Amino acid sequence: MQLELTQERLDFLEKDFRRGFIEFCGFEVLKAGKGIFASTLKIGDNHKTQDNFIHAGVIATMSDHTAGYAAYTLVPDRKRILSIEFKINFLKPAYGHALRCSSEIISQGKQIIVAQSTVFDIRDTHEKMVSRSTITLMVIDAAKLETKN
Repeated sequence: MQLELTQERLDFLEKDFRRGFIEFCGFEVLKAGKGIFASTLKIGDNHKTQDNFIHAGVIATMSDHTAGYAAYTLVPDRKRILSIEFKINFLKPAYGHALRCSSEIISQGKQIIVAQSTVFDIRDTHEKMVSRSTITLMVIDAAKLETKN
């Protein structure tokens, strides 16, 4: 059975994407579609290292989170996505005024989904690829994640 990605579902995913730690980071949705997701971040001083580069942790978080939502576009709303493995290659330092992350699903099973994320550093009038990552994600029933207080 093929899952339909409705406008209502897209609206939910775009709103849900920005919650919690991600809201603190400042990531925003650029694009969402079946098996794809893209995000952006306007860089502030709080995203930089002591050497004025964009922190690798910001890039890694953006890669992982955006990939998770690419996977989330492929599952019913009663399911959730959890990262279970993450591999990132940093290709060059990032120092521009913004980042853009594009994630796409490269393999989809019933319980395991694999995504690829690429992050670009936006520098004045051009952009440079600064990282590429592979993220393995697990599909889980939302009810299994409910906590009892």
